[in-house]
Amino acid sequence: MIHYPYRQDGRFFLLAGPCVIEDEQSPLRIAETLVACCSKLGIPFVFKASYRKANRSRLDSFTGIGDEKALKVLGKIREQFDVPVITDIHTAEEAAMAAEVADILQIPAFLCRQTDLLVAAAKTGKVVNIKKGQFASADSMGFAVEKVRLSGNNQVMLTERGTMFGYQDLVVDFRNIPVMQGFGVPVVLDVTHSLQQPNQASGVTGGKPEMISVIAKAGIAAGADGIFMETHPDPAHAKSDGANMLPLEHVESLLEQLIRIKETLR
Repeated sequence: MIHYPYRQDGRFFLLAGPCVIEDEQSPLRIAETLVACCSKLGIPFVFKASYRKANRSRLDSFTGIGDEKALKVLGKIREQFDVPVITDIHTAEEAAMAAEVADILQIPAFLCRQTDLLVAAAKTGKVVNIKKGQFASADSMGFAVEKVRLSGNNQVMLTERGTMFGYQDLVVDFRNIPVMQGFGVPVVLDVTHSLQQPNQASGVTGGKPEMISVIAKAGIAAGADGIFMETHPDPAHAKSDGANMLPLEHVESLLEQLIRIKETLR
């Protein structure tokens, strides 16, 4: 299944999938497409989907189909396609439950400083992917890595996902990639969340999906070990983060471009 760290063989890896498990069937169709694409291109792949969305702007926003049901979907994808899966956890109590299914436990950006959450994730023995807070410097993420390692788990990754730029925009500082690699961990670039436009007056997060290709190419050029992106067959009707998703039909073309950049760098 999962081999840590991926970057030992010189390839970049992909973490991709829908923002959240929306139902019981569409995630499997998305996984099937992504698995076939990555197998064709020789890219190590991890299926990504949140089993529940805990951070939403409005109370009436979609949060999931139920924890148990969503985790079963992730487990089915893991088993049916023989690929590792990654999902978010939001409290220390969720760590053990999610670890029964997930190969990688993801710490959301807003929670990257939560000691109890990091320690609980570490103690599951699973790979822990910590997203850099939109408010945090790359240097400060060394303390988050240290919390996991001192809890007995050396399987840590960090993910760059942009930094707050005013109230309603994010920017990516590509210097953060080599800085965080300096902690001896693989560093992932979250392409789609880096293009969010949060805190909109409507209560629905906006985005700039037309810039996905630009950010992804720059990330590979800057030496990112992995690429994270959310994708959906119909982003306009996705139940979460549709404004900054890549349409599923465009994934293969983008990955081919990223491979060419990586090969040029070699």
